[in-house]
Amino acid sequence: MDDMTIVETAPQGVVSPATATALSVIVPTLNERENIEPLLTFISAALPDTAWEVIFVDDDSRDGTPEHVRALARRDPRVRCVQRIGRRGLATACMEGVLACASPYIAVMDADLQHDERLLPQMLQVLEGGRADLVIGSRYVAGGGVGDWSSDRVRISGLATRLAHLICKADIADPLSGFFMCRREVFEAALRRMSGQGFKVLLDLLASSPVPPRVTELPYCFRERQHGESKLDTMIAWEYGMLLADKLVGRIVPVRFALFGLIGGLGLVVHLVTLWLALNLLGIGFAAAQAIATIVAMTSNFVLNNQFTYRDQRLHGAGVVRGLAIFYLICGVGAVANVGVASYAFTSSHTWWLAGVAGALVGSVWNFAMSSVFTWRRR
Repeated sequence: MDDMTIVETAPQGVVSPATATALSVIVPTLNERENIEPLLTFISAALPDTAWEVIFVDDDSRDGTPEHVRALARRDPRVRCVQRIGRRGLATACMEGVLACASPYIAVMDADLQHDERLLPQMLQVLEGGRADLVIGSRYVAGGGVGDWSSDRVRISGLATRLAHLICKADIADPLSGFFMCRREVFEAALRRMSGQGFKVLLDLLASSPVPPRVTELPYCFRERQHGESKLDTMIAWEYGMLLADKLVGRIVPVRFALFGLIGGLGLVVHLVTLWLALNLLGIGFAAAQAIATIVAMTSNFVLNNQFTYRDQRLHGAGVVRGLAIFYLICGVGAVANVGVASYAFTSSHTWWLAGVAGALVGSVWNFAMSSVFTWRRR
């Protein structure tokens, strides 16, 4: 199925905003059905005098979240659903939510009820008063807190926060907060520079802003999740590292290409180990052993790239089989290009290592470029 985005705006219903929407609250969701109605109730209570809307950007939840949101939207036009099919990621979900609205003020918060919606009117007041361009709900200023986090999670969060200051353009206590509000122009100015990597959209926004915004932090206490499952897993750290790397060196060497090349180097090790095993332990002839080693190495490269390099676009189900077949074909052509360029370079210079590097570089660029287009299509 091709990637698509389904945008639904509710028709006129029981609730009719008296004025143009002033605040759009962007809420990325993935399997958060049970939290939708409580969140809407809390936001409505917190903003009784504000013309607001909530845009739920759903990454094709299978628990009925988008259907539930649309049912609510038919009764309340302040509720909207953007359903994304074929791609995932909190940062890109927030970016698409911003692009789907027209409000002068944008808030981002999670659907899991861990962010304190009672802070929203105070955030809006700061922005409307012109005292800041961006207001952050902070866990790490006086009056804030992280709730019942374990000591290990506190230490990990502290380390991640210190690392964030390598790329953050503002001196703030909680650059990894997922709860913030800003003027629309602040987000728009950074959008085309944002990497969209991982879950830390605020850090991406701060690191991508051409001019550091004026920032105010307001304290809040992080609450415990009541329904659904946490999206935190072992890959969050990896995606965070990718975001840091992209902002630190991405303008010199694209991080995807660097990772693709690293995995290609690991593939060479896999190839040599497989070849040795086939020759010495299985007693297979060289031609057959070389063919087996080549297939094993390409397969390992595909699996690792699907899991790491293109994690935000990774293939699932039948798409894995199709993608692997295309990857085999691309790498086969890349091998031919590698040998051809290396042979020409050796004939011209008679320097074996230079010829080898030239061939490997051309093959790597070919494999990366074609894989990005045909195996893992850009979202």
